[in-house]
Formats: sequence, structure tokens, C-alpha cells
Amino acid sequence: MLKKLLIIGATALVAVTSAPQAFAQSIEIGPDGVRLREPYQERVYRRAPEISEREAVRIARSEGLRDVDDVRRTRSRFVVEGIDRRGDDIRVDIDRRTGDVIAVR
Repeated sequence: MLKKLLIIGATALVAVTSAPQAFAQSIEIGPDGVRLREPYQERVYRRAPEISEREAVRIARSEGLRDVDDVRRTRSRFVVEGIDRRGDDIRVDIDRRTGDVIAVR
């Protein structure tokens, strides 16, 4: 009888101490603020939004580009080449994620 009670008590102790860990929530800190994340939630990795090629040309035009000759996409930027209002060659480098102008040459 005592052996049965010890086994039941040990089983109950293991069940009680392991349950809160299994159902614990974790905290996620990100651009949306602090949130509680459910346990075992499958993480979804989203690519950062980026500007389109058309938006890159629009940004380059606002920097003085008149005629577009070439638009190249690299890992982190758009390179828009063309001719400015004076007829000189111009190259505008634009960040793909933010749309910020990196360089005008």
C-alpha cells in the first residue's frame, strides 16, 4: 500500500512540475512592440517589404534623372542610370527596402 502511494505521489509531482513549463508563453519583442507568443507556434519569416522598380525610377527622377537608360537590381539597392536635364550621364543608387537615395553620381 505504501509503495502504491509513493508511486502515485511521485507521478503527481512530476505531472504538476512539468505542466507549467509546457504551457508557458514566451515574449516576442519586434517592430510591432511587445507581444505574447503562444508556445510551439510556428514562426513565419517574412521578407522585408521593398520598393518596386517603378518606384525606384520615380525616386531617381526626383533626383534629376530625365531619360532612363538602365535599371539594375543588386542585393541591397537599385541602380538607375540615365541622362539628367543638362544631358549629362547620371547614376542614382536607391536602397531597395527603404527607398532612400544612397548616392547620386
